[in-house]
Amino acid sequence: MVREGAVVLGASRIGAHCFIDSNVVIGYPRRAKILRITSEDQSLRMGSLAKLLDEVSEGSVVGNRVIVRCGCVVYERSVIGDDVELGHNVVIREFCRIGRKTKIGTNTVVDGYVEIGEECNVQSGVYIPPRVRIGKRVFIAPRVVFTNDRYPPSSRLVETVVEDEVVICANATIVAGVRIGRRAVIAAGAVVTRDVPPNVVVGGIPAKPLMSRDEYEKRKKLYEQRSDSS
Repeated sequence: MVREGAVVLGASRIGAHCFIDSNVVIGYPRRAKILRITSEDQSLRMGSLAKLLDEVSEGSVVGNRVIVRCGCVVYERSVIGDDVELGHNVVIREFCRIGRKTKIGTNTVVDGYVEIGEECNVQSGVYIPPRVRIGKRVFIAPRVVFTNDRYPPSSRLVETVVEDEVVICANATIVAGVRIGRRAVIAAGAVVTRDVPPNVVVGGIPAKPLMSRDEYEKRKKLYEQRSDSS
């Protein structure tokens, strides 16, 4: 279902059993194309501009059973896998790949050239810049910020990698160029400035090891078993 008020541009493809809400744009052209259009004709009317946007868009791909809520913009050349859900006002820039069954929360920005694996949970207000690769079954809590430049603003952007089954808690900052190992946990408010080994919990500014992932899971289990009154 594509609701009235949604805009699907260019060669975009939308799979079966999707819900594309109103005030959504699929296949929005890259910045360079917008600049070219506006520089070529400053007198464009809204009707002709809409036609040009449709003509220049290379489209994006939306899989099956995808939910895209109102206010979202998906740029051209991005691929969204099956069973993905987007909250309200999510922006996914060009050349992103979102794995199947991943959820991306309201007001999150995936700012182009990003890979997010399958079954991830990216919550509200997260910022993910270009050159970030995120593995499978990763949990990213609200207001987490990734960076891609160690001396901003510079001309050198570096890759940041998050391996499978990592947990990143609220308001953490991930500094450009680090690798977070499989099943690592980043505590709330931590600033990660160097690589994190697999199966380690880190916290603080700068982030340092606190415990193992196994110890973290034991504490989580005890926490879940306690009643609110205990």
